[in-house]
Amino acid sequence: IGASTAIFAASIAITQNDIKRVIAYSTCSQLGYMFFAAGLGAYNASIFHLTTHAFFKALLFLSAGSVIHSIHHQQDMNKMGGLFFKMPFTGTMMWIGSLAIIGFPYFSGYYSKDSILESAYFSSSIIGQYAYLIGIITALLTAFYSWRLLFLTFHGTTKLSKEIYENISESSFFIIFPLFLLSLGSIFSGI
Repeated sequence: IGASTAIFAASIAITQNDIKRVIAYSTCSQLGYMFFAAGLGAYNASIFHLTTHAFFKALLFLSAGSVIHSIHHQQDMNKMGGLFFKMPFTGTMMWIGSLAIIGFPYFSGYYSKDSILESAYFSSSIIGQYAYLIGIITALLTAFYSWRLLFLTFHGTTKLSKEIYENISESSFFIIFPLFLLSLGSIFSGI
């Protein structure tokens, strides 16, 4: 059930255009990972991923909030683009959170997601092998929707009006400082 939830939610995330919905369905997908680890008896891997996931998912949600606040509450990624040069700190934080969630080597998600997939791979049941295969496919979908979010929001040419684009600025210290703290957890909590 956890593995099926992971791939089902990831397949919905790849179709969303609302930046918050992509991250929300991604959360559901990652919860699927945690549940299939628990279903295999790998409770420590499940709790480990819950802990690392807390850092990078909070980083992604707060970074999305920073973007939404700066562009007058626009949430459609298809109407964004080119924000990295206007919001380099937020863009960098979103990159860190995305690298962590896709399991990029040496970020927190790399260790926790790998421990779940390893538990599934070495299980002696058909259900474990199913969870492993679905977990690998889900990891690929996670990478796809994460890259899609990054490139539609921060890179390429902007689709915002000239007036809105010219008035975009980085968020205040009260938003940036928590992003910085969460980025440390997103990078180092797996170690």
